[in-house]
Amino acid sequence: MMSRLATRLSSLAADNRAGLVTYVMGFDPDRATSQAIFDGLPAAGADIIEFGMPFTDPMADGPAIQWAAGRALEAGGSLRGVLEMVAAFRKKDAATPVVLMGYYNPVYAWGPEKFCADAARAGVDGLILVDLPPEEADELLPSCRANDIDFIFLTTPTSDDARLPVIVGNASGFVYYVSIAGITGTASASNQAIGDAVARIKRHTSLPVCVGFGIKTPEQAADVARLADGVVVGSAIVAAADEAKKAGADPVAAALGLVAKLAEGVRGARK
Repeated sequence: MMSRLATRLSSLAADNRAGLVTYVMGFDPDRATSQAIFDGLPAAGADIIEFGMPFTDPMADGPAIQWAAGRALEAGGSLRGVLEMVAAFRKKDAATPVVLMGYYNPVYAWGPEKFCADAARAGVDGLILVDLPPEEADELLPSCRANDIDFIFLTTPTSDDARLPVIVGNASGFVYYVSIAGITGTASASNQAIGDAVARIKRHTSLPVCVGFGIKTPEQAADVARLADGVVVGSAIVAAADEAKKAGADPVAAALGLVAKLAEGVRGARK
């Protein structure tokens, strides 16, 4: 039986379109608002959801997601709470893949074997741990496999042809290409650079390649959707919700409204 992630990615390939992968932070700005955004993402057009695990030191993330992590922790965000939110989402949606994204420390503290079992029970399909390189992943990967959780590794512009086989050798689900050498939500890479990188990665793996970091607009998302199997947008969605809340508007409507526009761009990209 194919996993939710494999099923969704296979379906997208059959339809000859890229997927929209959306990131939001659990508990940002509070649990109820975060759950409402999370629950509304599939109807707004998200094909795969990355759900952020709040962490005190999000060193790979830019200001938008760092601030989101801070707000989430102030709101009582926890790894246990994130799993409870996934379980609540699963009561309404059994099909959309959910990938938890964050850092290894909370998972390590939980215990890799127990965490993977608990995450699978909640309805988690994959993990992205940005600070866990392939060389350090051996204590986690067996538990992921035992619980049918895909482990998604990151590749970057500095991952050369000698490094790529090491990264993708134990990857599953998809390969996440970080399109810039930097933090989330900042600069954007050129279409030429992204296209060349995706082609190079695909020489080393048959897995789909999803591209993120620096994609903010429907136009940028459409450009990347012509080059990759998936388009990852996070900081722009997080920022849209935060700006709406600060302005006294509805953060849920702001986040989902942007997702709908991004989805329109992605879905029309190859027509």
